[in-house]
Amino acid sequence: MIGTGKIHVLYGNGKGKSTSLAGMTLRAASHGLKVLYYQFFEEKSPGERLILDQIKGVTCLPGPEKVKKYQLLNSDEKKEWKRYYLKAFDEIVKFCPNFDMLILDNMLDALALGIISEEKLFTFLDRKPRGLEVILTGKDITARLEETADYITYLEKVKHPADEHKISREGIEY
Repeated sequence: MIGTGKIHVLYGNGKGKSTSLAGMTLRAASHGLKVLYYQFFEEKSPGERLILDQIKGVTCLPGPEKVKKYQLLNSDEKKEWKRYYLKAFDEIVKFCPNFDMLILDNMLDALALGIISEEKLFTFLDRKPRGLEVILTGKDITARLEETADYITYLEKVKHPADEHKISREGIEY
């Protein structure tokens, strides 16, 4: 273990949150740390996970086969999403004591949508294994997380091809 694990938050409307997580995962694994990696609202195998899955000490948990944008879901689909992601989070909580680092990509978005409650997240953070480093990402940070986190990084997009409705490119944006 790495001592007292810290809480990291990377947030904002900027490109680079998931890419930063890939770098943090590589750094941790290169030092022999065991990393558990999960992405909310991502399909089973987004680009970076294809390679991260092959690294010794890194465990990437799969997401659902297909993910629709939340705004396009009907009320029944939203309820199903909530059940799915609550179950996934509960499993992660049970599984994480075997790891040095837990990465929860898009967790802040799950909070903002009410899929995972802030109370549930903080119950976990308050009881997490002492040495577990936890990294959370998403668009917006809550006041409580801002007060609690040990590291906070804000990423702001200045310019992006998506602003001009250009198509995302494999290997670059995903």
